Amino acid sequence: MISDVQNINIAEYDYPLPEDRIAKYPLAERDASKLLVLKDNKISEDHFRNIGDFLPKKSVLVFNETKVVRARLQFMKESGAIIEVFCLEPVSGNGDYQIAFASSSPVEWHCLVGNSRRWKGGTLTMPLTVNGKEMLMRADRLEKNDAYSLIRFSWEPDGVSFAAVLEAAGEIPLPPYLHREAEPSDRERYQTVFAKYEGSVAAPTASLHLTKPLIAKLKEMGHAIEEVTLHVGAGTFRPVASDTIGEHEMHSETIIVRRATIEHLRDNIGRTIIPVGTTSMRTIESVYWIGVMMLEQGFDERDIHVNQWYPYHDRTSLPSAGDSLDAILRYLEMHHHEALHATTALMIAPSYPIKMTNALITNFHQPKSTLLLLVSALIGDKWKEAYRFALEHDFRFLSYGDSCLFIP
Repeated sequence: MISDVQNINIAEYDYPLPEDRIAKYPLAERDASKLLVLKDNKISEDHFRNIGDFLPKKSVLVFNETKVVRARLQFMKESGAIIEVFCLEPVSGNGDYQIAFASSSPVEWHCLVGNSRRWKGGTLTMPLTVNGKEMLMRADRLEKNDAYSLIRFSWEPDGVSFAAVLEAAGEIPLPPYLHREAEPSDRERYQTVFAKYEGSVAAPTASLHLTKPLIAKLKEMGHAIEEVTLHVGAGTFRPVASDTIGEHEMHSETIIVRRATIEHLRDNIGRTIIPVGTTSMRTIESVYWIGVMMLEQGFDERDIHVNQWYPYHDRTSLPSAGDSLDAILRYLEMHHHEALHATTALMIAPSYPIKMTNALITNFHQPKSTLLLLVSALIGDKWKEAYRFALEHDFRFLSYGDSCLFIP
């Protein structure tokens, strides 16, 4: 089964995307975006503000509460060369984002470095103002490899959190395919209205269409709302470069799911569970496999990680979603945890055994991307018809573009 999925040819997930169909800016109103609906095997068009009219009764919508950080830092050397440092994930605080952001002393992060060849050594510096106080930020490269550089950030005077330093020094990391610099308006529009926990370098873009009044309306209609956290990494922008997906390495991303959320998901397994965005889908599907892992390997406390190919191992049978979630709840109770903390590199591709998801709200994704593979895992080759319809009916594509509701 692993070999079958690893041999998938990414060329089968390509489509023509003209540059003028990529939305460079968001619409003035979040919920005014167009909505493509695939339901009862038919495709129709509406607006996102009317999405409640198409949801199955008493659906459970799963939001990703992650917050985009100003992860893009630009240092100027004395020569005038610009060195861009893109923060990926913290090493300090055992990789815990909240600990790293709260730190008022030097922190170490894995980073991507642009114009790296011009940084042969020495300390990069950046003057900045935090809460009216003049400060100096420093960056030292401790290690360099093919995937990332290990950077130590320090600042003086100390006593200020790294979150506050990033807020003053950094820029919103817009997707590279927008081919423009971040503008002040992006600070608000490239965040969801419910963004809470800092850690992402990209927004969970399907949720950008939601407004607080629309969320209230969906609740009034009888739909339940659950929240999870997946901190989106830079790998989300990376198309599959190899011929087959078996050669593509998924980057690990941090997920956090509260115990109460796992209980509610277990209690609502009979209802339609709809992730809002591919990140929410990867989170709840990863949660299922974590429960499987515990049933297979026991309940000892450990660093929990979902390997990208773990679901594709040959098994005679799989536990139900309820049994898997019960296993996680037993684990949390045994170790007195109120939330599940884990990392996931889960690859959802055609032939993936979907266990937690009944439908999906998402945007239109890049050609030859793992996100398009995920959509195909849910609706099969119908994605081709849906994307063809969108191109023929002037839908806007990618992060700031329009939306889809897929009900297989």
